[in-house]
Amino acid sequence: MVFPISNFLFFFSLMSGIMISISSSSWFGIWIGLELNMMSFIPLITIKMNSYFSESALKYFLIQALGSTLFIMSSCMFLYTPQMSPLLLLTSLLLKLGSAPFHFWFPQVMMGLTWPQAIILMTLQKIPLMMIISYLLTYPSLMLIISFSAMLSAMIGALGGLNTMQLRKIMAFSSINHMSWMLMSITISDMFWILYFFFYSIISSSIMILFNMFQAFSLSELMKLNQMNIIHTLLIPLNLLSLGGLPPFAGFIPKWMLIQLLINNKLFIPLFFLLSSSLITLYFYLRITIFFFLLMNPFSISSKPLMSSPLYFHFTPFLFFNLFLLFLPLTFMLF
Repeated sequence: MVFPISNFLFFFSLMSGIMISISSSSWFGIWIGLELNMMSFIPLITIKMNSYFSESALKYFLIQALGSTLFIMSSCMFLYTPQMSPLLLLTSLLLKLGSAPFHFWFPQVMMGLTWPQAIILMTLQKIPLMMIISYLLTYPSLMLIISFSAMLSAMIGALGGLNTMQLRKIMAFSSINHMSWMLMSITISDMFWILYFFFYSIISSSIMILFNMFQAFSLSELMKLNQMNIIHTLLIPLNLLSLGGLPPFAGFIPKWMLIQLLINNKLFIPLFFLLSSSLITLYFYLRITIFFFLLMNPFSISSKPLMSSPLYFHFTPFLFFNLFLLFLPLTFMLF
């Protein structure tokens, strides 16, 4: 079991904190939801009492507590300094989100988590913070700061994953890089960042579910997998290429749409940073996938039926989601 039965109460309160934050009509209610969310996630980190989980929980608590302090202070300052308060509020949200230049804590916390905990940190924990940032777009001056944070996150997320062999750190910097795309989509359309977040969550979760199934935490452990199994040989590389946004995989769809929106809005400078960072991230995704294709034995794979693998039925939805864009051009040929 991923989490003990006793910890499902904390997971329920974590989801309740998310719902309170995104549905509250006051800053105080949003702060209560964020605090409930934070205090529910920390017990989920410390399932096993060892130094790695305790260190990650302590780092996460300190950063989130600092962000919450700035958040409630900026909320109280709205009546006195309406010009300074939104900037401080955005700073607290970017700190809690792990976006550049406040990204330093995110890879360190990720290194002490298991894969199910990393899925929660990379997906569910971003929902209320992204929603609150979308509320602040009524201030035009903050859009420039969000764009600057997005461009900085794109380059840091791309360059940070180059010289590491740890899969959790690679996924952490990948999350920082994808955060830049979501921040830019927030400045353009409220609904589009939800679409991008949906694609990002499904693809990244499918990769981390595979890593958790094989208990792989580094590239060397990933290379020790059974290369005779077609599930190992094809599913992990194709999911990584889809996460990198390589056409014709599913991860290319939201990036393609955002590129069109950035061109239509004449945001060429952020587009340059986003595209440049995507090329760099594809490099360290290809560094992982090249091992699978080089070590693949086509004769052994072809001699083993695909349906004989017990993992086939578990991963068919993820495989279909990441590859359905391959069959998308066929729909145009039918009309």
